[in-house]
Amino acid sequence: MPVFISPLIGWALGALGAAMVAKVLAKEWQRVNEELHPREPFAEAPGHENIPVLRRDPHSGVYRPE
Repeated sequence: MPVFISPLIGWALGALGAAMVAKVLAKEWQRVNEELHPREPFAEAPGHENIPVLRRDPHSGVYRPE
């Protein structure tokens, strides 16, 4: 006697399986990318100390460097 699974249960199991496969593939993809392109730590944005601070001139309303 064949066993019939409700279509709703079949779709739910299929979606669960697809989600698990997608999660495993994403994790493996991240691992391979990390191995091929290791990230180098960076200290700060280059040239950050050269950016002047702008203050608004109360008379003209124009922003000017300090």
